[in-house]
Amino acid sequence: MFVNRIYKSGEFKLQIKEVWKLSLPAILTQIVTIVMQYIDSAMVGSLGAKASASIGLVASTTWLFGGIVHATATGFSVQVAHCVGAKDTDGTKNVVRHGLITALVISGILCLTGTLLSSKLPVILGGEAEIQNDASNYFFVYSLMIPFFQLNTLCSKFLQCSGDMVTPSILNASMCVLDVILNAIFIPKYGVLGAAMGTAFAFVIISLIMFSRCIFVNEYLKLTKAAKGHFQKNILRKAFRIGAPIAVEELAMNSAMVAATMIIAPLGPVAIAANSFAVTAESLCYMPGYGIGSAATTLVGRNIGAGEPKLAKRYGNICIGMGGIMMGITGIVMAVICPLIFMFLTPDPEVRELATNVLRIELLAEPLFGISIVASGALHGTGDTLVPSLLNLASIWGVRIVLAMFLVEPFGLYGMWIAMASELCIRGLLMLFRQKTTKYYSKKK
Repeated sequence: MFVNRIYKSGEFKLQIKEVWKLSLPAILTQIVTIVMQYIDSAMVGSLGAKASASIGLVASTTWLFGGIVHATATGFSVQVAHCVGAKDTDGTKNVVRHGLITALVISGILCLTGTLLSSKLPVILGGEAEIQNDASNYFFVYSLMIPFFQLNTLCSKFLQCSGDMVTPSILNASMCVLDVILNAIFIPKYGVLGAAMGTAFAFVIISLIMFSRCIFVNEYLKLTKAAKGHFQKNILRKAFRIGAPIAVEELAMNSAMVAATMIIAPLGPVAIAANSFAVTAESLCYMPGYGIGSAATTLVGRNIGAGEPKLAKRYGNICIGMGGIMMGITGIVMAVICPLIFMFLTPDPEVRELATNVLRIELLAEPLFGISIVASGALHGTGDTLVPSLLNLASIWGVRIVLAMFLVEPFGLYGMWIAMASELCIRGLLMLFRQKTTKYYSKKK
């Protein structure tokens, strides 16, 4: 019995080491990404509260489009993890082919929709006339960038699910550095439009490099003339089964963010800018959550593919615990340093004070928010996406938006962030419950 305990303890340490091995590159990428976002926001913030508000106004809609991009990539990347785990090389390459073609079609539709919508979107969202033109221009350039955003996201996830966490981490970090350099060139001349241009060009360059690494270099993913593929309905059907619930979830959740923006918009440019900066500052806390969540999807997916469901669930549980602890720590750190961060992001003292106060409310929910992020990644690795998506929808619409409708009028922006913190706690508990009860860890292939 004692020897068995030592063995299990040693096994547990090895599993934690494996999680860190896959998580650390993604976490480091998150650090660089967030730092660059801070610099990016500071560059725009130097133009004044109205410039920041113009980007903040359309931010929730960019998240909406980004959610569809993410869902498309997940539908195929989870299959890559399963194929790699099963050592099915031909199957892996065929999934990659189907994923690239499907992503091209979907991102093209999103690009066209966004460009047509860009001129009317700021008006629909209720933005003040003085920020509508900048908001429209920013969203127009963002829409043109979507096909490259999709390519980068898809190839990055393919590489991660094949076990290569380092390449996408280095390239995405490089993209952030490039974004800052290009923004320094374009923002002084074009203002808010220049911020969009810098980001777009950075995505174009890095997405093409990511694509080449995925298709020509990676041993699991590279496509050669000798390896001929063939059309398989089953790949598209499985991608739809995995990705469609995530797409619906992202659409509903990000449309809820659009609804939240419409609730906040009447509060004026200061509130919009403070909300935008608070969201940017909080993103530093996501750093360990999304890094460990990526590792959870890879480890769970590969063990499911290898026919090891118990080990897959064990890895999922380890990742969830680590994610909750790490985001709790980053939440405490952020509560202390956020006034300094807002001093860096904006020169407006009114915006700084409001952003600091609302962010500290939400930081109380970080541990459970971390649990929800990582649990979602683990469940996606099993292919379980429908029920988690429904739980997330019920949480954000039934709790956040409903509470916000009652709290924003008497409490202003504080009401929105109280609603957000409450909802994130409930979401974490729901995802923890699903991780415990899901049958996908025991389903046969």
